Amino acid sequence: MTGTDEYLRLGPDYYDNPFPLYAQLREEQPVTRVITPLGLHVWLVTRYEDARAALAEPRLHKDNEQFQALMEARYGPSRRGFEDSINAHMLAADPPDHTRLRKLVGKAFTGRAIAALRPRIEEIAAGLLEAMEAGPDRVDLLDAYAFPLPITVICELLGVPTDERDDFRRWSNTLLQSGEPEAHQAAAVSMAGYLTGLVDARRLAPSDDMLGAIVQASEDRDKLSRQEAISMAFLLLVAGHETTVNLIGNGMFALLRHPEQKAALEADPALIPNAVEEFLRWDGPVHLATVRFTAEPATIGGVDIPAGEVVMVSLSAANRDPSRYPDAEALDVRRQGAGHVAFGHGIHHCLGAPLARLEGEIAFRALLERFPGLTLDADPSELAWRPSTLIRGLESLPVRLR
Repeated sequence: MTGTDEYLRLGPDYYDNPFPLYAQLREEQPVTRVITPLGLHVWLVTRYEDARAALAEPRLHKDNEQFQALMEARYGPSRRGFEDSINAHMLAADPPDHTRLRKLVGKAFTGRAIAALRPRIEEIAAGLLEAMEAGPDRVDLLDAYAFPLPITVICELLGVPTDERDDFRRWSNTLLQSGEPEAHQAAAVSMAGYLTGLVDARRLAPSDDMLGAIVQASEDRDKLSRQEAISMAFLLLVAGHETTVNLIGNGMFALLRHPEQKAALEADPALIPNAVEEFLRWDGPVHLATVRFTAEPATIGGVDIPAGEVVMVSLSAANRDPSRYPDAEALDVRRQGAGHVAFGHGIHHCLGAPLARLEGEIAFRALLERFPGLTLDADPSELAWRPSTLIRGLESLPVRLR
């Protein structure tokens, strides 16, 4: 890190605790070139103000075809194509395609539509907690609660059966984690085959759920292609549960290591919505935002980035920037943490953020009320974090309920 022509290589330990590195980079090289654990050469943005600017910068593009061509030109064919079949969605698109795709599903995620889901989400949470209470005292909180809650909600919202959710979870984990291209390709093929079957079934038997609406839009080629319909189903299913799984998991892991904060929530449950925002800020479910690239030169944080470069914004680093949040490294459920970028910023701000917030609020409230004696059943230093630059989440969270 002594010269401007050098890259900082991110090692495997980067996944476990990136925050000391981020503190150093914010201070010394807030926009710098790094090599990811998968060997990609990218520009990494770590300061809050620079992150917000980059997330809203129109010269940073996301079009999948252009990005895949850039990857192929730089790294060869092995970096191209393994996710094309499910990557024609709004998170991998620029306007006007992004605008068209987002508008098609926007109505399902309005504040009013999400608020109407509260009774059903509370019912799902209660059922999971009852099953936990009837079972063994030691559980993996991710398996027993944090995963089944949001996957059930999003499957019901879309109208997708939950009988294959374990397969879906395995494919999703593979696609979102660092690993060999061959493993990603196999998971993408399985995921695409599964979703193609769902989309084709809706074409034969229309329904009034969200997936049915997506398929109906695909009948009009000016609105949505068949590949776009499959990709949109992929995005909503994956993004619709991954953020909440890790919001619940990371948030509870944080509380269990900060008993005074847990006690504050148990004493005053009205703090829980505010606490959800603090969990999102302090150790949110998305680590680095989805990739962007410069189709033309751009300047971020005073650093000139040439055309044809990949830019990654660290949401985790930005949210602990002390210039935005005093005592940013501390967890404080009473903090007024508005303005964090855990769900992104700009036109690609997470469409499902209101749903994730509602699920998080219900999940924490119900869990703390049902199991006030909940404790961590492992040495925190021994728990493994998922090997992903995109997802910030634990691989397991063993707890004792009483």
